[in-house]
Amino acid sequence: MTNHITTQWKGNMAFETNNTSGLNFTIDASPEDGGEGNGMRPKALMLSALAGCSGLDVAMMFRKMKLEVRDFRIETIAELTEEHPKYYDKVTVEYHFFGKDLAEAKLQRAVDLSVEKYCGVMEMFRKFAEVKINTIFHNE
Repeated sequence: MTNHITTQWKGNMAFETNNTSGLNFTIDASPEDGGEGNGMRPKALMLSALAGCSGLDVAMMFRKMKLEVRDFRIETIAELTEEHPKYYDKVTVEYHFFGKDLAEAKLQRAVDLSVEKYCGVMEMFRKFAEVKINTIFHNE
């Protein structure tokens, strides 16, 4: 399968890009980097893609395993290298589950399956970064 994305310059430091979903969004630099700050930052988008990819896997497994979860959040914390080109060399992905009587073993299994088997973005990150995974259960 091939993906084709078109990214169009909109002036100054702003670009509009499409997605295979048919939706568009803006990429822009921060004001301190010469942009207007009216869009997403490219490197941060990579972290959103990582969390989104794995989050979709885990949410799909909620349904299949019939797991009760009141809320689910992924925190992605990444460190950039000091020298150019700067890239993420250390990434921590924290899966936070909220609810009563959480099925912790099954939820951990869902995270493990995403991390180890299904999430292609996670596999891409492993090619250039040390990736740590933490699962945190917030039983209410």
